[in-house]
Amino acid sequence: MSNNPIFLNGLRFVLLVLAQVMIFNRLNFMGFINPMIYVLFFYWYPIKTNRPLFLFLGFLLGFVIDMFSDTMALHAMAGLTLAFVRPVVMRFCFGANYEFQGFTFKNTTRIQRITFLLLLIVLQHIVFFTFEILSFTHILLILKKILFTSIATLFLSVLLSSLFAREYD
Repeated sequence: MSNNPIFLNGLRFVLLVLAQVMIFNRLNFMGFINPMIYVLFFYWYPIKTNRPLFLFLGFLLGFVIDMFSDTMALHAMAGLTLAFVRPVVMRFCFGANYEFQGFTFKNTTRIQRITFLLLLIVLQHIVFFTFEILSFTHILLILKKILFTSIATLFLSVLLSSLFAREYD
């Protein structure tokens, strides 16, 4: 049962939502840093899957977090954006190799995986904080939030990924 990809991804979905809502949304480092570790769902999700389903799950993940966080669809928009651009980011990080049938994360370097995770985190934060603040007069605040929240999210995501992730499919 634990080797079933549907069960495993469903469990990851639920646990990441619970961790985000119950733990990480309540952390408030320096008054504005709340790590968004649910980005790990987009990192861990299997590579060769049904794209419309992945887009729906990305939206649903963000929507569920929005319901608990009262953030007016900001997480849903960021999650859908990540699900949409993930193939482009993978092609950038792993080259054309990721399009081959036998591609797995096992065949990549740790630097490539961390770069992939970092790009997902930064893209998610750019979308989220740009639309949260929605003012070019506060561009320095947007950049500060993106930078520091991305660093905290990357640190916790790498830690959680190395603790809980199996070898990737």
